[in-house]
Amino acid sequence: MANPIGKQHFPASNARRYLEPGPVVLITSKHNDESNIMTLGWHTILAFSPSMVGCMISEGNHSYQMIKQSRECVINLPTTELTDKVVGIGNTSGSEIDKFSTFELTQEKARLVSAPLIQECHASFECRLHDDALVDSYNFFIFEIVAAHVAPQPAYPETLHYTGDGIFMVSGNHVDKRSLFSERLL
Repeated sequence: MANPIGKQHFPASNARRYLEPGPVVLITSKHNDESNIMTLGWHTILAFSPSMVGCMISEGNHSYQMIKQSRECVINLPTTELTDKVVGIGNTSGSEIDKFSTFELTQEKARLVSAPLIQECHASFECRLHDDALVDSYNFFIFEIVAAHVAPQPAYPETLHYTGDGIFMVSGNHVDKRSLFSERLL
């Protein structure tokens, strides 16, 4: 079959460049009076009600054991204004530094979990571990979002999307096609 748009073979290991599911987030955790932040790009919405999200958190991350033991975290949505802090957090270990202090981010008390919210982020989603069946084999945590906190403006913030190799995309123009959707799909 002819290839009408000239597609070429591409390394499957780099598919994330095109399939990354969502914006880069900052995951906060707390265990035994220690708080930490990690940068995460591997997450996906799994269900709407209750709101479920899956996160791949590598066993090598300092946050992994904290989250596994506390069974909770907060998913914080940074905007492009925090890009350098997002990269810095991702390139350091919470076992060596206090990331809140180092990156000058403000902890806010969550309503339902012990992990802190990050004040400077556009949104924060308090999560409790719902299912750990895939944690030991795939480092995949399934969380239920139990509380959400979102700044009212802007409605569509500029967020970062990691494509690999130190390259990010910024969320682009939004196209409103709500008039084409049926009521049940909204």
